[in-house]
Amino acid sequence: MNQHRTHRSWLMLGIGTAGQTASTTVLYGLPFLLPALREEFGLSLPAAGLLVSCPILGILLSLLGWGMVADRYGERLALAAGLLPAAVVLAVASQVHGVRTLGVLLVLAGATGSSVISASGRLVIGWFPPDRRGVAMGVRQASQPLGTGLAAAALPPIAAAAGPGAALLFCAGLCAVAGLAVAVLAADPPRPARTVRAAAPYRGDYLWRLHLVAALLCVPQFVVTGFALVFLIESRGWSPGTAGTVLAVANLAGAGVRLLAGWWSDRVGSRVRPMRLLALATAVDLALLALGAARHSPVGTAALLLAAGLTVSTNGLHNTAVAEFAGPQWAGRVLGVHGVGQHSAIVLVPPLVGGLIARHGYPLAFAVAAAVPLLAAAVIPAQRPAAGWTPEPA
Repeated sequence: MNQHRTHRSWLMLGIGTAGQTASTTVLYGLPFLLPALREEFGLSLPAAGLLVSCPILGILLSLLGWGMVADRYGERLALAAGLLPAAVVLAVASQVHGVRTLGVLLVLAGATGSSVISASGRLVIGWFPPDRRGVAMGVRQASQPLGTGLAAAALPPIAAAAGPGAALLFCAGLCAVAGLAVAVLAADPPRPARTVRAAAPYRGDYLWRLHLVAALLCVPQFVVTGFALVFLIESRGWSPGTAGTVLAVANLAGAGVRLLAGWWSDRVGSRVRPMRLLALATAVDLALLALGAARHSPVGTAALLLAAGLTVSTNGLHNTAVAEFAGPQWAGRVLGVHGVGQHSAIVLVPPLVGGLIARHGYPLAFAVAAAVPLLAAAVIPAQRPAAGWTPEPA
């Protein structure tokens, strides 16, 4: 790529990453409001877990549609058309006082804010060549731990000072700023004049196995994201402010892990080999977490903080793998299908794991989470088929 296009590529990546960071605070950051929501509405842990999973349901309902919009009309329109309405919905949600109304609005916030999941990933694939995509997608995927870390640091103290509604208004402001930045500054990547393949890429089991792997790896990720705060407060006696700050730092480390995983995949020329090793490392760490939680050992706390980075380490790898294989005409839709599979798993984690913890405690929940990445490692394809799309040289 020439120097001008290189600079523009990184600008577009920065805009897409900022948009996903903003939306992440509400799509995945609401578990940090669990204590405040339980106090505000008098909810049990499973019921509060169901409430904070409402944005995930919205993602499920809309993600494939946003992928189709991005494929047909471009990434800029999809990003702006999702982030700006999400800001409006969250501003309204910040003023309501009924649990059911709040749940409906959070579903709508997830449905609108999810445009970034398909469109920003497609933006990366369009602006970066294959030998830089691992790092670029690592930067883009770092937006999730960055957004989660921002939520961990900001939402608990805001909710403690002014209630959960103020925390939602904070999320609305972030989405509004990101949406305006996209509308003013973003540009769709140039599309190649021709591609090697325009047909649907679902031949063989490569994409389907990656979809399943991604869904499995979301389970331990959202066990940790969803219940790390309440574990540190209830089982370790930490204050909400201290727990939120420490988890924010741990999530920043998780962003760095994603970047390293992307660099690693570029160096070895494979997305699946690093993915398998990281899945196995995640399983070992979660087993230590379960053991440490059962024995009330500091090892459990250390393993939990390490898990905040390890459980998110593979996201950029499998997203890059499916988008590369799909090609420019199908990347949005395939990323949409990929996201639907992941969020079908995610939406079940807060209520089911909340119920498991309420009945049997944290050690069993963490032990179950440790088994899932082992299964994922077994399902990961051995290598990418040769039929995948490769762009023309820039």
